Amino acid sequence: MTADTPPAAADPVVTAFFALHDGLRREGPGSDATTRRLLDLAGPLPARPRVLDAGCGRGPAALLLAREAGAEVTAVDLHQPFLDDLDLAAREAGLPVRTLRASMAELSFPDGSFDLIWAEGSVYNVGFDTALRVWRRLLAPGGTLVVTECEWSTGSPSPEARAFWDGHYRLRTHEQNAAAARAAGYDVVAVHPLPDGDWFDEYYTPLAERARAADPAVPGMREAVEATLQEIAMRRDHGAEYQYTGYVLRPQATTETDTMTTSWITRPETTADLARIREVNLAAFPSAHEADLVEALRADPEAWLPGLSWVAETADGELAGFALLTRCHVDGEPALTLGPCAVSPEHQRTGAGSAAIEGALRAAREQGENLVLVLGHAEYYPRFGFTPASGFGIRPPFEVEDKYMMALALDPARPVPTGTIRYPAAFGV
Repeated sequence: MTADTPPAAADPVVTAFFALHDGLRREGPGSDATTRRLLDLAGPLPARPRVLDAGCGRGPAALLLAREAGAEVTAVDLHQPFLDDLDLAAREAGLPVRTLRASMAELSFPDGSFDLIWAEGSVYNVGFDTALRVWRRLLAPGGTLVVTECEWSTGSPSPEARAFWDGHYRLRTHEQNAAAARAAGYDVVAVHPLPDGDWFDEYYTPLAERARAADPAVPGMREAVEATLQEIAMRRDHGAEYQYTGYVLRPQATTETDTMTTSWITRPETTADLARIREVNLAAFPSAHEADLVEALRADPEAWLPGLSWVAETADGELAGFALLTRCHVDGEPALTLGPCAVSPEHQRTGAGSAAIEGALRAAREQGENLVLVLGHAEYYPRFGFTPASGFGIRPPFEVEDKYMMALALDPARPVPTGTIRYPAAFGV
């Protein structure tokens, strides 16, 4: 319950509602563990990242980000008592957190002001689509947006759950929210459903205790308590039908060439793309080897994985970049190998290849894959997070200089196998 419209002093129910939350650490589902998990998924940050905590409430995320990520945090909310509590906590802890009373939808910061924008449990105040649209300009190049959004976890919610949420905030499915993020110009880098403990242990249990102890004689308190207990009961009885999900989003790749900015549309390949993909590979390489390899991998059911062959195209539909992930193994454990990757000559050094690779890696992460391997330029692939595979205890089945054989764990918290790589048969190694 962060606030993006200030509580109306004349409305006793709103006043009572804020009084119920007075002194609680959280105003919505969440936890320090979830904040840390989303921070991990957001990937590497600058040494002293500039962070905007939008709809900060009392600032548990702002304090954690300042303390554990070394961030300089600007925390925004419209409820001044929340900001006063956060100011006091930050001063006592000696943390670089400054507060600002402002609407999340009307922020006057200069473009590119923040390396990370954070919104846990607050985006509903302005709406998912509005937040993504108005915050994008605030991200510095390479910046990341982290939001948690309540959404349906089933395609057929019960009439009771539907009626409850339609009266408060219209939920969408995960697929609809992910599509909305992409339509707004973001790549979905990672998602993290909040565990049930984030609802009850961290939020509803202390809130219910407060509600049961509230004085019904206080103006508006009876109505506030009734609404609060109804919300908690809805979660208890229908919690399997909806969830909070954390989204780690990054603006889709753009590149400036001369005076023109090109925005790449990235998507999985379709059957209509096959001939054009071959043309791009033939144009990008001195022989037909890579083009033939793509087709051999596509014909191998043990290697080919639907949804992991990605293209980057211009707004007018010209296919410019291509990236492929196929199944390989490390001592019998499944992994992915990246390549071939290709860019048509007229679009090289424009970001088309990076956009296609980022799309493929994002899709792999969403499909639950983790380990990705690539043999390639040591100056190029580290931009995506690849490091020498030897650091993971992984080696290729042939001799190659260590720096060229690289690996990436899409989820750093998950273990990766060690041993020798076994490539698909089409690679011939």
